[in-house]
Amino acid sequence: MGITESLLGKKNVDGNPYIEAIDPPASLPGGEVRILGRALKPPQLARPEVLFSGMRGPIVVSSEDFVIARVPFGAQSGLVTVQNNGYVSNGRELKIAQPIAESLHPVANPAIDRDGNIYVTYSGGRGQKVPVAIYKIDPDYNVKPFLPELMNATGMAFDPQGQLYVSSRYDGTVYRVAPNGTLSTYAEGMGVATGIAFDKSGNLYVGDRSGTIWRIAPDRQIFVFATLEPSVAAYHLAFAPDGTLYVTGPTNSSFDAVYSVDPHGTVAVFYRGLGRPQGLAFDLQGNLYVAASLGGKRGIVKITPDKHASLVIAGHGLVGLAFNRTGGAVLVTTNAVFYLTWGVQGLSLI
Repeated sequence: MGITESLLGKKNVDGNPYIEAIDPPASLPGGEVRILGRALKPPQLARPEVLFSGMRGPIVVSSEDFVIARVPFGAQSGLVTVQNNGYVSNGRELKIAQPIAESLHPVANPAIDRDGNIYVTYSGGRGQKVPVAIYKIDPDYNVKPFLPELMNATGMAFDPQGQLYVSSRYDGTVYRVAPNGTLSTYAEGMGVATGIAFDKSGNLYVGDRSGTIWRIAPDRQIFVFATLEPSVAAYHLAFAPDGTLYVTGPTNSSFDAVYSVDPHGTVAVFYRGLGRPQGLAFDLQGNLYVAASLGGKRGIVKITPDKHASLVIAGHGLVGLAFNRTGGAVLVTTNAVFYLTWGVQGLSLI
């Protein structure tokens, strides 16, 4: 084999590119997807063109068998094609999340009420007082201020009756929020209170990132439920369909774990190998979705009940997600909110 052929790899014999799959099958704008197939590279080390529903996307890496391309901003869900040497490939579908709000500061999952309204925080830096702590996005994606005068709003959750609660990592308090945005104190002394979640019996669980998961009974008695390794950022909590609590809490390691906590407070490692795992949610089949890095690729990682992990949504800066009642997902980055028409039925929280 000559040196030129060695550089080119397997020759593109007929010049007709073919896409076999796109990995992952969904992305945020700016996310990187791997296009797998054959004859994807033009001759003479030229680069192909990748079109996302007609919009050209930047090429990161190209080869005969795969191309890594970045999803352009403004692209819609639809067919991805590869063009080279005058040939156009077949199309493969890629679902692309669309922005619905910007200039916010989520640090955990959004929350969705029974009417489809989305609640997202503007958390701010520790001790930073912001004019609006929580914004409400209605089903038509109108963004309105909802809750002022709360320092460092962090975790949100609805109780079984549909009442919203929010934690403050600044003062270690969990507040109950009335539909008109009025605050009342529900529980105090939770340390650095971050993620919160309700079980089906109405017990509230609060993650103190210094190492404690608190359980607050409906009569407001407070118990230490479990202890974990401290987190450098926050604990994020979610219940599986079987009632097991799952927790993430990023550390300085790049090989962090998702923990499971049984109803007796016994902690076990469910899955280890994620980079900076944050917000998490379950679907009806018990699959877990986590905002994290897997193998150096950032996005939403799906972990099946038998502990198989795969990246299912590509995207940078993701910190959380929530499912609505119509099979869609609300995805939040450190400064924006996106909606993905996905077809995944999430586990109802309320």
